[in-house]
This record gives sequence, C-alpha cells and structure tokens, in this order.
Amino acid sequence: MQFIIGYLFFGFLPLIFSLVLWIRRQKTDDNTSNLENRLSAVESKSDVVINAIDDGVLAISKDGNIELINPSAQQIIGWDQGDALGLNWKSVLKLVTSDGKDVEDLENPIAQSLSKNQPTHNDKLFLLTSSEKRILVSIVSSPVGTDGEGIIVVFRDITKEKAEEREQAEFISTASHEMRTPVASIEGYLGLALNPATAHIDEKARDFITKAHESAQHLGRLFQDLLDISKVEDGRMKNNPKIINVNEFLKDIFDGLATKASEKQLNYIFMPDIIDEGKEKSLQPIFYANIDPDHFREVVSNLIENAIKYTPSGEVVVNITGDDKQISVSVKDSGIGIPAEDIPHLFQKFYRVDNSDTREIGGTGLGLYLSRRLAEAMSGNLRVESKYKEGSTFYLEIPRMSSSEAKQRLEFGS
Repeated sequence: MQFIIGYLFFGFLPLIFSLVLWIRRQKTDDNTSNLENRLSAVESKSDVVINAIDDGVLAISKDGNIELINPSAQQIIGWDQGDALGLNWKSVLKLVTSDGKDVEDLENPIAQSLSKNQPTHNDKLFLLTSSEKRILVSIVSSPVGTDGEGIIVVFRDITKEKAEEREQAEFISTASHEMRTPVASIEGYLGLALNPATAHIDEKARDFITKAHESAQHLGRLFQDLLDISKVEDGRMKNNPKIINVNEFLKDIFDGLATKASEKQLNYIFMPDIIDEGKEKSLQPIFYANIDPDHFREVVSNLIENAIKYTPSGEVVVNITGDDKQISVSVKDSGIGIPAEDIPHLFQKFYRVDNSDTREIGGTGLGLYLSRRLAEAMSGNLRVESKYKEGSTFYLEIPRMSSSEAKQRLEFGS
C-alpha cells in the first residue's frame, strides 16, 4: 500500500480513533443499554477499518501510554496487543539512527508530535523490533484534536522499498556512465565532420550531420542528468563549498550564454549595474556566498538556457537582489509561460509541460528537478512565478555570507 494513505490519517484516521476512544469511555459511563448497543455497533465498524489497514497504527495518550495498536503494528513490532496496551510508547516503538544510537526527543517525530501537538513525518529512522531486528520505517504522527488529547502514529517497513530504490539508482548510474563515453565519442566525430577545417561536405550532408550532432548532444545531456540525479538521490553528489562573489560569478555565467540569446535575437539583459572603480569592477551591493560553485553554475545555466529556449521573441532578464541573510538570483523571460495547473508539478522528475507551445521544444523533464535538488544541497531553494502566455520568473535563493566575514576568510585562505 502506498504511503499516501498515511497522509489521509492527518484528517480522517484521527476522527475514527477519537470516536473509538470516546465510545469506550461512554460505554463505561453510560448505563443505557440501547445507547450502549448503538455505540458498540459503531465501534465494531471502526475497528474493522483500523484492523484492515496494512500500515502499523497506534493511538498514544497525552501521557504517552499506548491506548490502541492494530494487527499490522503488532506484526511489524513483534508485540502482542495484551503486552503493549498501557505501556509507554518508548518501550514499544524504539527508534534508532542508522548507526544504532537512540534517537533523542528533539529528533524523535513521535516525541515532537506529543510535546508540540503538531503533525510530523520521518522516513530516515530505524525501528528495533521485539527480536532486536532493525528495520527502516516511515512514520507519520498526527495529533488527536486540538487540546493535546494524544496522537495517532502510522508507520510501515520501507527497508525493502529503499533497497530497491538503491538498486535502481545504481543501475541508472552504471548505465548512464557506460553510455556517456560512446555518446561523447559520437558527438566528437560528428563535430569534426561539421568543422570546415577537418572535413568538406555538401550542404545536404551538413544538414543531416547537424541534426545527428544535436541529437547526440541531447543524449549526452540526458545521460549526464541521470548520472547527477542518481548521485544526488543516494548521497554520492559531492558538495565542495567555496566563498564566491556571486555577482561576478553570475555575470560570467550570463556572458557565457549570450551567443544562444543572440541566435534568437532576444533582448538579453543583465540587470545589476557594474561600477568601474579604477582597476576593480564592483557591483553594489556585493553579495558573497559559501556554496559549491559548480552547483551554482549548473542551476543558473539551466534557468537561463530554459528562459532562452522557451522565449520565441522578447527578452530574458537576469538580476540579483537580497537582504542580510539571503541572496535571490532571478531569471525572468517574456516567453510562453506555464499554465497554472502545471506549476505544482514543475519540479517533479521527468515532468514536462505538454501543450502546443512546448511539444516541438526538446527536453527531458530532469533539468528543473535536478536544479531544485542542487539548490537544496546549497541550503537554498528554487521557486517559480509564471503566467501562461506572459512569461516566467525563476528564483534561486541561497544563504548570504556577510561581506566582512567573506573578505576575512578569503584573506586568510579559509
């Protein structure tokens, strides 16, 4: 069962549990047999729903004691209902880190949900079963009511699922790596065939080879994106932060893509003003960041290239703004824009806007997904504002380092 059912519990399952617990209290307090019979019927139906759920489900009181445990939870944890009921949840749901250390309350999603009366979610912790077996679990905790009456915990074993994901990522990584070399070779030879200094071909042949060369380049980018994504998703992507002058770095990226904008006769604008101060050119204000420059270049290059690609005519404007804590790099275009219904899915893997405006434009649906993951690796964010047929603005937001700290660390080489 997909864990999407877990999110259903945020609204639906707490109501069922609240009803079940209320019924049980009423049955002990009310002597009216007719009411008791009706309550028993409702309780029976609710129990059927709870017991049929494949995920483990527990109801925990505000005091931390287990009030209800469904059969799936008993099977996963290895505790019988009779042994678990009434115990403190920490005795039954023992969560540990990947290296086997106990999870402190500040990092424990169940403890946090109980103390703050807020929903929590975690899929990176391990559960110790009654037989001391360690399994990777995905946990959703949701408060019952608004007065701190307790919480509902929904969890499932995702050990096998994560192992399959790792195997899939390894296969994609290996296949992409193996395919990238021959594709690069094909691209190189086609490039030589198009070079007048190394080959003489007629215009018809040149047209065919140009199309083949573009396809080889597209395939090469696809394999590289798949390779990068597999590294990001399994934690192999290296992050080498350095202190950079973001303004200068951004201008360098901007200049490197000017030819592509010129080929489409776009108005290509770098919004910040460069101030010439003798030997040094500077930008006011100067923004510094401690980030991986390769990640920054890849994200910004992708945003600018997309803006150029999806703007048939008009302009592409690159700007940089910020405050004391954050830098915002924006790439604005007057292109085809993005329909409102597509925006929530734009950063999903392999997602492409599919309409008459985009159908003839090449793409893999991987660039924005990878860009957002790289932005997150820089402790930043990537978002978009767009109106269909009017254009789009993408914002890369990253932490800012103060000029004084940056200059001091650059001076001492740290």
